[in-house]
Amino acid sequence: MEHMPEIASMSPWKRFWERGGWWKAVILAAVYYALYQLAGFVFLPIATQLDPDSAAYIVVTVALPILLGCLILVAFGLSLGWLREVFGRQPIRGSWWMWIAVAVVLLFNILRFATIDYAEAGFDIVAAWLFASLFIGFAEEVLTRGYVVNIMRKAGHSEIAVATVSAAVFAALHAGNLLTGQPLFTTIMQLGYTFAFGICMYLALRVTGNIIWPILLHATTDPSIFLQTAYPAPGSLTAIAGLGNIVVIAGVSPPARPTPRCSRKHRSRNKHYNRASFARSSLSQPT
Repeated sequence: MEHMPEIASMSPWKRFWERGGWWKAVILAAVYYALYQLAGFVFLPIATQLDPDSAAYIVVTVALPILLGCLILVAFGLSLGWLREVFGRQPIRGSWWMWIAVAVVLLFNILRFATIDYAEAGFDIVAAWLFASLFIGFAEEVLTRGYVVNIMRKAGHSEIAVATVSAAVFAALHAGNLLTGQPLFTTIMQLGYTFAFGICMYLALRVTGNIIWPILLHATTDPSIFLQTAYPAPGSLTAIAGLGNIVVIAGVSPPARPTPRCSRKHRSRNKHYNRASFARSSLSQPT
């Protein structure tokens, strides 16, 4: 309870988020998703004037809305003073086996990039997707492996719960694709893949110790999938590269091995874990 004065001295806005809780992570993701969708309408008048098959269309309909989303997330972090926590060294490191998740995702990214018909795609389309995916990787990882993980840990939840909720929130963000006319079965399969991929990114966060690496890994995954699906090169290697999503899903089913809670050493070195101890004693029991 020694940290109660520190919590009590915060603004109501900061105090609300500092106490953490899975439902607050859901609220944050829902508000972000709504604002991101609204951002898309900002650029709609420009998009209607463009060729849907052009690189400019990708930039206007994908890159620019998600860029606004990135700015919203940065503003949220600044308002709470969380950017140092999110982008700093992780307070709890991973085990050696977590590198397997990083290796599998990276391997299939390389295979997909190696089996794209670049001549058919064209430099402008490839560049546009690479550009847009930098913002996608930043926004989705900062939201889910940054803020959601931080919120869950501040409430004192176990790392298994942290991994599961951050992956579930990440997957849920893609359920909105139903609203764009995507078939139900395709969306269900996408939810399964994105949940598994979310677990992989959590493991990447843990084992590398910094969110920058999941951001970059994510930023290379999306364009490799989009481009290889739309412009596959002929050859047997293309079929192997196409198995990446199935391998990722299979790799985390059953769920990844249990992960330990933060040690006292880590908690004493990291302010947000000290705050989590207050949250556990005054608000709820750990999951």
